[in-house]
Amino acid sequence: MYVGEAFEAPPRQHGKPQSDGPAVAPGHQQSEGRSTGPRGIEHGMTEQQKHFPEFYVTAPQPCPYLPGRLERKLFTHLTFDKPSALVDNLLKGGFRRSQNIAYMPYCEGCSACVSVRVLVDEFQPGRTMRRVIDRNRHLVTRRIAPKATSEQYGLFRDYIDARHGDGGMADMTVLDYTMMVEDSVVETFLSEYRDPLPEPLAERGDAKGRLRGLALCDRLSDGISMVYSYYDSDEQGSSLGTYMILEHIAYARRLGLPFLYLGYWINGSRKMAYKTRYTPQEHLTPNGWKRSPPR
Repeated sequence: MYVGEAFEAPPRQHGKPQSDGPAVAPGHQQSEGRSTGPRGIEHGMTEQQKHFPEFYVTAPQPCPYLPGRLERKLFTHLTFDKPSALVDNLLKGGFRRSQNIAYMPYCEGCSACVSVRVLVDEFQPGRTMRRVIDRNRHLVTRRIAPKATSEQYGLFRDYIDARHGDGGMADMTVLDYTMMVEDSVVETFLSEYRDPLPEPLAERGDAKGRLRGLALCDRLSDGISMVYSYYDSDEQGSSLGTYMILEHIAYARRLGLPFLYLGYWINGSRKMAYKTRYTPQEHLTPNGWKRSPPR
Protein backbone atom coordinates (compact mmCIF):
# COMPACT_ATOMS: atom_id res chain seq x y z
CA MET A 1 0.00 0.00 0.00
CA TYR A 2 1.01 3.57 -0.52
CA VAL A 3 0.23 6.15 2.09
CA GLY A 4 -0.37 9.83 1.66
CA GLU A 5 2.88 11.79 1.49
CA ALA A 6 4.53 8.48 0.56
CA PHE A 7 4.42 6.53 3.80
CA GLU A 8 5.59 2.93 3.48
CA ALA A 9 3.56 0.10 2.09
CA PRO A 10 1.93 -2.37 4.53
CA PRO A 11 0.88 -5.84 3.39
CA ARG A 12 -2.53 -6.14 1.75
CA GLN A 13 -5.15 -7.97 3.79
CA HIS A 14 -7.72 -9.41 1.45
CA GLY A 15 -8.12 -12.48 3.65
CA LYS A 16 -5.05 -13.71 5.50
CA PRO A 17 -1.62 -12.55 4.38
CA GLN A 18 0.33 -15.10 2.40
CA SER A 19 3.14 -16.58 4.39
CA ASP A 20 6.07 -18.88 3.89
CA GLY A 21 5.44 -20.16 7.40
CA PRO A 22 6.20 -19.27 10.98
CA ALA A 23 9.35 -17.51 12.04
CA VAL A 24 10.59 -18.00 15.56
CA ALA A 25 10.90 -14.69 17.34
CA PRO A 26 14.26 -13.78 18.88
CA GLY A 27 14.71 -15.40 22.26
CA HIS A 28 11.76 -17.76 21.82
CA GLN A 29 12.32 -21.47 21.40
CA GLN A 30 9.86 -23.36 19.27
CA SER A 31 9.04 -26.75 20.74
CA GLU A 32 9.16 -29.78 18.46
CA GLY A 33 5.78 -31.19 17.50
CA ARG A 34 3.84 -28.07 18.44
CA SER A 35 1.81 -26.20 15.86
CA THR A 36 2.62 -22.51 15.48
CA GLY A 37 -0.06 -21.51 12.94
CA PRO A 38 -2.76 -18.97 13.86
CA ARG A 39 -5.23 -21.76 14.55
CA GLY A 40 -2.73 -24.30 15.87
CA ILE A 41 -2.68 -23.38 19.56
CA GLU A 42 -2.05 -26.49 21.58
CA HIS A 43 -4.41 -27.08 24.50
CA GLY A 44 -1.52 -27.56 26.90
CA MET A 45 -0.01 -24.13 26.30
CA THR A 46 0.60 -21.91 29.28
CA GLU A 47 -0.97 -18.45 29.48
CA GLN A 48 2.43 -16.94 28.74
CA GLN A 49 2.73 -18.98 25.52
CA LYS A 50 -0.78 -17.98 24.44
CA HIS A 51 0.08 -14.32 24.85
CA PHE A 52 3.39 -14.50 23.03
CA PRO A 53 3.03 -13.39 19.40
CA GLU A 54 3.63 -15.87 16.60
CA PHE A 55 5.62 -14.43 13.71
CA TYR A 56 5.35 -15.25 10.01
CA VAL A 57 7.27 -14.24 6.90
CA THR A 58 5.69 -13.18 3.61
CA ALA A 59 6.79 -14.66 0.30
CA PRO A 60 9.33 -12.59 -1.68
CA GLN A 61 7.85 -10.02 -4.04
CA PRO A 62 9.22 -7.04 -6.01
CA CYS A 63 10.11 -4.10 -3.79
CA PRO A 64 7.89 -1.10 -4.60
CA TYR A 65 10.61 1.38 -3.58
CA LEU A 66 13.95 -0.01 -4.76
CA PRO A 67 13.90 -1.37 -8.32
CA GLY A 68 15.46 -4.76 -8.86
CA ARG A 69 15.14 -5.87 -5.25
CA LEU A 70 12.80 -8.25 -3.49
CA GLU A 71 11.00 -7.51 -0.26
CA ARG A 72 9.75 -9.75 2.51
CA LYS A 73 7.93 -8.79 5.70
CA LEU A 74 7.89 -10.30 9.16
CA PHE A 75 4.41 -10.03 10.63
CA THR A 76 2.22 -11.09 13.51
CA HIS A 77 -1.49 -10.89 14.20
CA LEU A 78 -2.63 -8.36 16.80
CA THR A 79 -5.50 -9.62 18.94
CA PHE A 80 -7.27 -8.32 22.01
CA ASP A 81 -5.92 -11.18 24.13
CA LYS A 82 -2.34 -9.96 23.61
CA PRO A 83 -1.10 -7.78 26.49
CA SER A 84 -1.38 -4.11 25.58
CA ALA A 85 2.18 -3.48 26.74
CA LEU A 86 3.47 -6.13 24.33
CA VAL A 87 1.63 -4.58 21.38
CA ASP A 88 2.83 -1.13 22.42
CA ASN A 89 6.44 -2.34 22.53
CA LEU A 90 6.13 -3.89 19.07
CA LEU A 91 4.89 -0.60 17.59
CA LYS A 92 7.62 1.35 19.40
CA GLY A 93 10.26 -1.15 18.32
CA GLY A 94 10.14 -0.96 14.55
CA PHE A 95 6.87 -2.70 13.70
CA ARG A 96 4.14 -0.87 11.81
CA ARG A 97 0.42 -1.57 12.05
CA SER A 98 -1.92 -2.35 9.16
CA GLN A 99 -5.37 -3.16 10.55
CA ASN A 100 -4.72 -5.93 13.06
CA ILE A 101 -1.34 -6.96 11.70
CA ALA A 102 2.03 -5.65 12.88
CA TYR A 103 4.80 -5.96 10.29
CA MET A 104 8.37 -4.95 9.63
CA PRO A 105 10.84 -5.43 6.74
CA TYR A 106 12.58 -8.81 6.69
CA CYS A 107 14.57 -8.58 3.48
CA GLU A 108 17.61 -10.75 2.82
CA GLY A 109 20.78 -8.75 2.31
CA CYS A 110 19.07 -5.34 2.58
CA SER A 111 18.69 -2.93 5.48
CA ALA A 112 17.52 0.14 3.57
CA CYS A 113 14.29 0.51 5.60
CA VAL A 114 14.95 2.39 8.84
CA SER A 115 12.34 3.29 11.46
CA VAL A 116 12.36 7.00 12.27
CA ARG A 117 10.81 9.10 14.99
CA VAL A 118 10.90 12.87 15.50
CA LEU A 119 12.14 14.32 18.79
CA VAL A 120 9.10 16.46 19.45
CA ASP A 121 10.40 18.75 22.20
CA GLU A 122 13.52 19.70 20.25
CA PHE A 123 11.88 20.17 16.86
CA GLN A 124 11.87 23.71 15.48
CA PRO A 125 10.38 24.35 12.02
CA GLY A 126 12.60 26.22 9.58
CA ARG A 127 11.51 29.10 7.37
CA THR A 128 9.96 26.92 4.67
CA MET A 129 7.98 24.88 7.19
CA ARG A 130 6.77 28.04 8.94
CA ARG A 131 5.40 29.21 5.60
CA VAL A 132 3.58 25.90 5.22
CA ILE A 133 2.03 26.38 8.66
CA ASP A 134 0.92 29.91 7.75
CA ARG A 135 -0.67 28.73 4.48
CA ASN A 136 -2.75 26.10 6.27
CA ARG A 137 -3.48 27.84 9.55
CA HIS A 138 -7.07 28.51 8.48
CA LEU A 139 -7.93 24.79 8.44
CA VAL A 140 -10.09 23.44 11.23
CA THR A 141 -8.50 20.37 12.86
CA ARG A 142 -10.47 17.81 14.86
CA ARG A 143 -9.59 14.47 16.51
CA ILE A 144 -12.39 12.00 15.96
CA ALA A 145 -13.08 8.30 16.49
CA PRO A 146 -11.85 5.89 13.78
CA LYS A 147 -15.10 5.55 11.85
CA ALA A 148 -15.10 5.38 8.07
CA THR A 149 -17.48 7.58 6.07
CA SER A 150 -18.40 7.94 2.40
CA GLU A 151 -16.96 11.47 2.50
CA GLN A 152 -13.58 10.11 3.61
CA TYR A 153 -13.59 7.38 1.01
CA GLY A 154 -14.42 9.88 -1.73
CA LEU A 155 -11.39 12.00 -0.82
CA PHE A 156 -9.23 8.89 -0.46
CA ARG A 157 -10.33 7.62 -3.88
CA ASP A 158 -9.57 10.96 -5.54
CA TYR A 159 -6.14 11.05 -3.91
CA ILE A 160 -5.20 7.52 -4.95
CA ASP A 161 -6.44 7.98 -8.51
CA ALA A 162 -4.55 11.25 -8.89
CA ARG A 163 -1.24 10.31 -7.27
CA HIS A 164 -0.92 6.53 -6.89
CA GLY A 165 -3.13 5.03 -9.57
CA ASP A 166 -0.61 2.26 -10.26
CA GLY A 167 0.17 1.55 -6.60
CA GLY A 168 -0.88 -1.18 -4.22
CA MET A 169 -3.97 0.67 -3.00
CA ALA A 170 -5.47 1.40 -6.41
CA ASP A 171 -8.04 -1.41 -6.14
CA MET A 172 -9.17 -0.75 -2.57
CA THR A 173 -12.95 -0.89 -2.19
CA VAL A 174 -15.03 0.98 0.35
CA LEU A 175 -15.00 -2.20 2.49
CA ASP A 176 -11.19 -2.34 2.34
CA TYR A 177 -11.06 1.30 3.39
CA THR A 178 -13.48 0.72 6.27
CA MET A 179 -11.38 -2.17 7.58
CA MET A 180 -8.21 -0.08 7.32
CA VAL A 181 -9.75 2.67 9.45
CA GLU A 182 -11.76 0.69 11.97
CA ASP A 183 -9.88 -2.59 12.57
CA SER A 184 -7.52 -1.85 15.46
CA VAL A 185 -6.70 -3.31 18.87
CA VAL A 186 -4.82 -0.18 19.98
CA GLU A 187 -5.93 3.37 20.79
CA THR A 188 -6.54 4.77 17.31
CA PHE A 189 -7.91 8.15 16.21
CA LEU A 190 -8.43 10.22 13.09
CA SER A 191 -7.19 13.77 12.57
CA GLU A 192 -9.35 15.56 10.04
CA TYR A 193 -8.63 18.89 8.38
CA ARG A 194 -11.50 20.98 7.02
CA ASP A 195 -12.13 24.36 5.48
CA PRO A 196 -13.72 26.82 7.92
CA LEU A 197 -17.42 27.53 7.50
CA PRO A 198 -18.83 30.97 6.74
CA GLU A 199 -20.07 32.58 9.93
CA PRO A 200 -23.84 31.99 9.37
CA LEU A 201 -23.25 28.26 8.81
CA ALA A 202 -20.72 28.00 11.64
CA GLU A 203 -23.54 28.54 14.14
CA ARG A 204 -25.10 25.23 13.08
CA GLY A 205 -23.70 22.46 15.23
CA ASP A 206 -23.99 19.82 12.50
CA ALA A 207 -22.43 21.86 9.70
CA LYS A 208 -18.93 21.02 8.49
CA GLY A 209 -16.52 22.60 6.05
CA ARG A 210 -15.06 20.73 3.11
CA LEU A 211 -12.78 17.84 4.10
CA ARG A 212 -9.22 18.55 2.88
CA GLY A 213 -7.13 15.91 4.59
CA LEU A 214 -7.20 13.03 7.05
CA ALA A 215 -4.64 11.09 9.08
CA LEU A 216 -5.09 7.70 10.75
CA CYS A 217 -2.98 7.61 13.91
CA ASP A 218 -2.18 5.36 16.86
CA ARG A 219 -1.58 6.68 20.35
CA LEU A 220 1.42 4.88 21.85
CA SER A 221 2.75 5.15 25.39
CA ASP A 222 5.52 7.53 24.33
CA GLY A 223 4.20 9.14 21.17
CA ILE A 224 1.90 9.26 18.18
CA SER A 225 2.35 6.93 15.23
CA MET A 226 1.10 8.28 11.88
CA VAL A 227 -0.22 5.12 10.26
CA TYR A 228 -1.76 6.54 7.08
CA SER A 229 -2.59 9.95 5.64
CA TYR A 230 -4.05 11.44 2.49
CA TYR A 231 -5.30 14.84 1.35
CA ASP A 232 -6.98 16.87 -1.38
CA SER A 233 -4.89 16.37 -4.50
CA ASP A 234 -6.07 19.76 -5.82
CA GLU A 235 -4.27 21.53 -2.96
CA GLN A 236 -0.73 20.89 -4.21
CA GLY A 237 0.52 24.42 -3.57
CA SER A 238 -0.46 24.32 0.08
CA SER A 239 1.90 21.41 0.99
CA LEU A 240 -0.91 19.93 3.05
CA GLY A 241 0.92 16.62 3.56
CA THR A 242 3.82 18.48 5.17
CA TYR A 243 1.43 20.54 7.28
CA MET A 244 -0.28 17.43 8.64
CA ILE A 245 3.05 16.10 9.93
CA LEU A 246 3.93 19.47 11.46
CA GLU A 247 0.52 19.69 13.09
CA HIS A 248 0.96 16.24 14.65
CA ILE A 249 4.36 17.23 16.01
CA ALA A 250 2.67 20.18 17.73
CA TYR A 251 -0.16 17.95 18.96
CA ALA A 252 2.26 15.40 20.46
CA ARG A 253 4.05 18.25 22.22
CA ARG A 254 0.78 19.48 23.74
CA LEU A 255 0.07 15.96 24.99
CA GLY A 256 3.51 15.75 26.60
CA LEU A 257 4.56 12.87 24.31
CA PRO A 258 8.23 12.87 23.28
CA PHE A 259 8.02 11.20 19.84
CA LEU A 260 6.18 11.29 16.54
CA TYR A 261 6.68 8.01 14.64
CA LEU A 262 6.84 8.42 10.84
CA GLY A 263 7.39 4.81 9.83
CA TYR A 264 10.28 3.85 7.57
CA TRP A 265 12.78 6.07 5.85
CA ILE A 266 14.14 4.04 2.92
CA ASN A 267 17.71 4.82 1.96
CA GLY A 268 17.82 5.23 -1.82
CA SER A 269 14.10 5.94 -2.29
CA ARG A 270 13.22 9.45 -3.42
CA LYS A 271 9.66 8.93 -2.19
CA MET A 272 10.93 8.63 1.38
CA ALA A 273 13.59 11.34 1.34
CA TYR A 274 11.18 13.92 2.80
CA LYS A 275 11.22 12.21 6.20
CA THR A 276 14.76 13.37 6.89
CA ARG A 277 13.55 17.00 6.90
CA TYR A 278 11.91 16.63 10.31
CA THR A 279 14.88 16.95 12.63
CA PRO A 280 16.16 16.18 15.14
CA GLN A 281 15.13 12.58 14.82
CA GLU A 282 16.17 9.13 15.94
CA HIS A 283 16.70 6.03 13.81
CA LEU A 284 16.21 2.49 15.04
CA THR A 285 19.46 0.55 14.83
CA PRO A 286 20.48 -2.97 15.93
CA ASN A 287 21.57 -1.28 19.17
CA GLY A 288 18.31 0.57 19.75
CA TRP A 289 17.16 4.08 18.94
CA LYS A 290 20.06 6.40 18.08
CA ARG A 291 20.03 10.09 17.28
CA SER A 292 20.60 10.62 13.56
CA PRO A 293 22.97 13.31 12.29
CA PRO A 294 21.35 15.94 10.01
CA ARG A 295 21.34 14.99 6.32
